[in-house]
Amino acid sequence: MVNPPVVVTIAGSDSGGAAGIAADLTTFAALGVHGACVVTAVTAQDTTGVRAVHPVPLEVVAAQLDAVLEDLDPIAVKTGMLAGPDVVRLVARRCAGRILVVDPVLVATSGAVLGSAAVAAAYREHLLPVATVATPNEDEFEALGRPSGANVLVTRGGDIETDNDHGTGCTHSSALASYLALGDDLATAAARADAFVARQLHVSRNWTLGRGRGPVAHVHTSVPPTQGVPA
Repeated sequence: MVNPPVVVTIAGSDSGGAAGIAADLTTFAALGVHGACVVTAVTAQDTTGVRAVHPVPLEVVAAQLDAVLEDLDPIAVKTGMLAGPDVVRLVARRCAGRILVVDPVLVATSGAVLGSAAVAAAYREHLLPVATVATPNEDEFEALGRPSGANVLVTRGGDIETDNDHGTGCTHSSALASYLALGDDLATAAARADAFVARQLHVSRNWTLGRGRGPVAHVHTSVPPTQGVPA
């Protein structure tokens, strides 16, 4: 059996399982790549919003990243919440030259601010110049100073009407990184990532998980789990 390509996510946790590393790893699994992870922050969040953020010390983030890069040699790197400008600079130094999908997590769907002005400046000065592609939402695009370039894709959500869209941006950028790692060019990978997110939003549109904006389906499909399975 041929080894799957390795993609590493460098991001924060989500205790509700909808966004961050939870969304990244499940999306990687759904699309057939092996997911590794570097945890930058532990968050307390649910479908109603972010309650607390605990950044992981820089030396621990660096140790995790070293372990993955030196042992698994990932084809692609996907970034999410980078909890401080020093982490942004670390990722820029260590991951330049690889497929690098930057999801600059600065403003959550709920409106919570997850990145300071110093973090946004570090993105502009260090990480965006070495990124293969960046996927800010509209608020993040503004916070970054509206950067121009063919490698900036502003995400605006899907056309599916649903309140279950927590983790949409993470899911999209993870799908994009997966398709790039599987060999697609950027235009094809972007189109396939859009289609994947639309499909998964459709799957989860009628879920009733949590009291707020529910999670996007990642590995789930609309086919019942027993359908087609021999008795």
